[in-house]
Amino acid sequence: MDLDVFVRAHSAEWARLEALLGRRRKLSGAEADELVALYQRAATHLSFVRSSAPDPQLVGRLTQLVARARSAVTGARRAGWRDAGRFLSAGFPAALYRSRHWWLPTALLSTALAAVIGWWIATHPEVQASIAAPDQLRELTRPGGQYETYYSSHAAASFAAQVWTNNAQVAAVCLVFGAFLGIPVLWVLFQNTLNLGIGLGLMSSVGRLDTFLGLILPHGLLELTAVFVAAGTGLRLGWTVIDPGPRPRRTALAEEGRSALGMAIGLAIVLFVSGVIEGFVTPSGLPTWARISIGIAAELAFLGYVYGPGRRAARRGETGDVEGPDRGARQPVVA
Repeated sequence: MDLDVFVRAHSAEWARLEALLGRRRKLSGAEADELVALYQRAATHLSFVRSSAPDPQLVGRLTQLVARARSAVTGARRAGWRDAGRFLSAGFPAALYRSRHWWLPTALLSTALAAVIGWWIATHPEVQASIAAPDQLRELTRPGGQYETYYSSHAAASFAAQVWTNNAQVAAVCLVFGAFLGIPVLWVLFQNTLNLGIGLGLMSSVGRLDTFLGLILPHGLLELTAVFVAAGTGLRLGWTVIDPGPRPRRTALAEEGRSALGMAIGLAIVLFVSGVIEGFVTPSGLPTWARISIGIAAELAFLGYVYGPGRRAARRGETGDVEGPDRGARQPVVA
């Protein structure tokens, strides 16, 4: 294609579109129709230039022009409380429900692996010796030791904020790096599982498994579930790179990526709740049964959220993706 000829042939249309976009007064009906037609043609021109003669300067000019025209045609849209309410009541739970076939197996396999690691450490003194020196192990596992004082070593509010930040970072890593075929997600998941298994094994080896579970279950049920959801979502995103299904790979990655971004926002809220429990309930003077009951109630509320509103929203067609006007066109519209 002769790029100069193409530009000369269509520059008048682009100039007219720019003129219409620059009007400060309200467009007449005929001018509005003209703007839509010129926008459609410009989008087609942009697609043609990108595929046939990708001149960076021309592509940049047309991209900016098409974006301005699209905003004028579709109207500027601002997110508000209604969007947040829709996300929490439909988008987020639907995304959780749709991805359950990834995060539920992740949760079961990780928990089983942690239990196996804990059993192996508890029954093999030589493995315990490879983890730390005997005096360090005693300091970790004794009554009033580091495993117990960890949850009350800081003020509850600051500790809850620190825990929330750390867990949100773990979840974000799982979601962001899922596109790298899920390999970084597996490493983060293994590290999390290994730490849990070590705690189970060491406390079990001194006959204090009940104490450990009393400390970890109140907040850990919801916290670990959120991490498993993030890991499962990251693995799903990584699998999309390998097998996008019937969708074009770019479209599939865009849809799953936007859903993962929404998942990150929703999980931040879930992890905030678990952080509050860890900061205020876990180290509290409540009986163990009461603290564990609070953790179980939070976990059941989350699962009810997934299988109640989430299942209903998914059956209505919700996917967790942004609304149609915010997605962008999958392909240019031809006039």
